[in-house]
Amino acid sequence: MHRSLSRRRLLATGTALGAGAALAPLGPLAPPAHAAGDRPTTFSLPDGFRPEGIAIGRGPYAYFGSIGDGSVYRADLTTGRGRLITGSLGTDRQSVGLKLDARGRLFIAGGLGRVRVVDARSGAVLASYEVGGGVPTLVNDVVLTPDAAYFTDSFQARLFVLPLGRHGELPGPDGIRTLPLTGEWVQSSFTANGIERTPDGAALLVVNVVAGALFRVDPRTGDARKVPHTGPPLVNGDGLLLLGRQLYVVQQFQNAVDVLCLNGSGTRGRAVARITDPRFDIPTTAAVCGDRIYLPNARLNVDPPLPTTTYTVVAVERV
Repeated sequence: MHRSLSRRRLLATGTALGAGAALAPLGPLAPPAHAAGDRPTTFSLPDGFRPEGIAIGRGPYAYFGSIGDGSVYRADLTTGRGRLITGSLGTDRQSVGLKLDARGRLFIAGGLGRVRVVDARSGAVLASYEVGGGVPTLVNDVVLTPDAAYFTDSFQARLFVLPLGRHGELPGPDGIRTLPLTGEWVQSSFTANGIERTPDGAALLVVNVVAGALFRVDPRTGDARKVPHTGPPLVNGDGLLLLGRQLYVVQQFQNAVDVLCLNGSGTRGRAVARITDPRFDIPTTAAVCGDRIYLPNARLNVDPPLPTTTYTVVAVERV
C-alpha cells in the first residue's frame, strides 16, 4: 500500500509520474545470462531520463517516453545505443504510455491533461490535444485500433477517444472526445492504468488497480465488466501487451509480469506463467520484438529521482 500511494503521489506532481527455472504455471522464467546473438538483453537509457512507456516498431527501434520532462528516446535494439528524438518539454510535462502506428506516428499519453502525436523519425509534434475539462486528469496509457486511439485517465472514470479518419487522418484540436466508464467500473483517486484490445478486437481491456482486475470495456458505450481470471490480483497492474490470446500484465512494484491466457472475447482469463528477473527494477510497460519482451525499469522506488539516477531496459524471453 505504501508503495502504491508513493507512486500515485509521484504521478500527480507534474515533475514525476507515472532465475533458471523451466516454464510452469505461475512459475518464474529464467532471465538470459548474456546477450543472445547480436542483440543485448540489457542496455542503458540516459541518466536521469525516468522512463515509463515503451513502443517498438520496425528497424528494430524502441521508443521510450520520459515522465520527468516529456522527452522521447529512440534506441536501436541491435546495439542498445540511441538518441533523443525530442528534447525536454519542461518539468511540468510527461510522456507516459505510447504506441507507434504503421505510419510512423507515436501516440503519447501526456500525463496531466495532454495528448500528443509525434513523428517517430523527426520528433516533430503532428498534433496536440488538451483534455480533462478542468478537473484532475492523468492521461496514462494508450492503445490503437483501426479507427481510433484510446487513452486511460487514472484520475477519472473515463477514456479519451481520438478518432482517426479513413486514411488515418488526425482530427482537429477539438476532435478528441470523452467516453465515460460505467457498468461495474469502480473508481478511486488512482484507478485506470494499462489498456489493450481483446483478442477478437471487439472490445478494450483496462487494468483497474483498485479492484486488482481487468475490465472489458465496450468501446461504443463505455460499459465495463470485470474479467474473472485465475492467479494473482492485479493491484500493481501497469502496462498490457497482447500477443495472440496471451496477455502480459506488468506488475511494477512486484517486479513481475503475469501472463494470462484469455478467451477470444476477453471475458475471462487463466494465469499460465509469471516472469521474474533479478534485473527488474520496477518495470512499468512492455513491448515485443521477435521472441523477446522488452521492459523499461522505471525505478519508481527512487525518491527523489536525480539527474544522475541510472535507468536500464531489460529483455526477457516471451512465453
